[in-house]
Parts: sequence; structure tokens; C-alpha cells
Amino acid sequence: MKLQLTLTTLFISLYFNNVYAVSDDAYACNKAYEQGDLAAASKLAIKALNVNKNDRDALMCQGRIYSAQDDLTSALTAFKSADKLSNDAFDKTIVALVTGHAYKNANQYEQALSSYQLSLKQASLAKSKAFERVSHIGIGNVHSETKQYPSALESYLTASKLDANDNERGESFEKIALTYHLMDQHEKAVEYQLKAYFMHQKSGTPDQFANASITLGRYYLAAKNYNSAENTLNKIIKFANEQGGPYYEAQGYYVLAQIKAATGDTLSAKTFIEKAMAIAKSTNDQALDDEITKETKNLITESN
Repeated sequence: MKLQLTLTTLFISLYFNNVYAVSDDAYACNKAYEQGDLAAASKLAIKALNVNKNDRDALMCQGRIYSAQDDLTSALTAFKSADKLSNDAFDKTIVALVTGHAYKNANQYEQALSSYQLSLKQASLAKSKAFERVSHIGIGNVHSETKQYPSALESYLTASKLDANDNERGESFEKIALTYHLMDQHEKAVEYQLKAYFMHQKSGTPDQFANASITLGRYYLAAKNYNSAENTLNKIIKFANEQGGPYYEAQGYYVLAQIKAATGDTLSAKTFIEKAMAIAKSTNDQALDDEITKETKNLITESN
């Protein structure tokens, strides 16, 4: 049930899935890339480029593959070739955006920021509010990763003004809430995460709603609003149990354990940790087991 794609990535996918005159192999390449099958995607990109070395969309897909394989030099070469074949501001917006992603993935933040700023400029020329929004989010993400939280917050707030639907509002509110949380402004984090919670409850997927619920519980805990935290987590534990979502059910239990430990109820904290671990073992989810261990390490001792 874990989220696999951000809405920003889905915007890129939407472009590749709807662009006119895209070759069959370039289209298939991007589908394989989205599904995480880099080997298949790479073969399809090569096949498309063997037929037409100027297949812009195949070059774009190839660049994304190289970036995912941590080969920034090859990715940039592919993107530059694609940019030369771009005929308008909208096409150049997409190239600049994926170039920004590649730089960010390589931790080259100054170059990433420049690319996102270029994508913002091109999106404005193309009169694409959707990609102006995505560019602002890219800029915010760079600032967030470099711990420039006030600048990140400014970018996310600007992006939120361009939201076109509840899913986008949910994404923006979550980013704003996380940034406030990282700035230790926990009441503001709760305020915006609560907005995200309602957006995802209304229009999101079960994964999005469950993730928003767990995060809201965490922020309530950080704000020391223990009753609201516990009520939120009990609701999502019930929801996850009924919907067949053991990952979020276990998360709910170990965050509940953190709440109980914070309030001095070590016996209940231990019980909730055991429930979370039981789910991890019954589902053979080692990653979840490791997550629970990390999140609850020394929890009982520290609360005494």
C-alpha cells in the first residue's frame, strides 16, 4: 500500500501518455519506466532510437533511465539532445523539469534549482499553470532537501495557489505541513496536515488517506495533543484493518506506542509495539520490522 509515485511524477507520466505523435516504442519505454522495469525501458529506448535517432520522447525516456541508474552525464546528454528537438515552450518546460529532477537526484542542488527555474519560465511562456505549479514544487523540494525551510515553505505556498483539484491540494498541504513540522512549528503543521487529511479523505486513494492519517497522528504527538493523536490513529488502525492494509495498521500501532510512552503509560506502549511487530512477522515484511524497531528503539526505557 505504500505510495510509489508523487503527483509531480504523475504529471510527467500524463505528458508522456498523452503527447501526440509519440512512437509506440517511446510510449512503451515510458510505461516500463513508470513501472520500475528499467531493463525493459532501456531496450525500448534503444529500439526507438535505432529507428529514429531524433525520437525526442525516446531520448527523454532514455535520460530518465540514466538518471535512475545514477548516470547523470548520460542523462544530461540525452536531455540536451531532446531539448534541441523541442519546438515550443511547453516541450522545453518538460525537458527543463526532468533535467532538474536528474540534478536533484544527483544531489547537485544549484544546477537543479536553475533547471526548475527555467522550467518555471518556460511553463509561464507556455501558459501552463499545471507545470508552473510542478516547477514551484521542484524548487521547494530543493530548498527542503538543503534545509532552507523558509524558502521551501514560500515555494510550496506559491504552488498551492495553482492547485486545480483536491488531489493537488492534498499534496500541497502535506508539503506545507511537513515544512512547518521541520521548522518545529507543530501547531501549523497540524493545521495544514488536517487540511491534507480531509482532501485525501474526500478524493484520495486509500493509501493517500492512510498515510495522511498516520502523519496527522505524528504531528499531533509532536504538538503534545495526545488525545487527538490517539483518536486519529485508532480510526486509521480500524480503517487499515478493514481495508486489508497491514502496513498502515502496524504504523498506527507503533505511533500509538510512542504516544503512550510520552504520557508515561509504558505497559500500553509495550503492548502496541508487540501488536505492530506481530503484523510485520505475519506478513513477512522485514522492512516493516526494521522500521518498527528503529521507531521504537529504547522507547520504553526512555519513558521511565
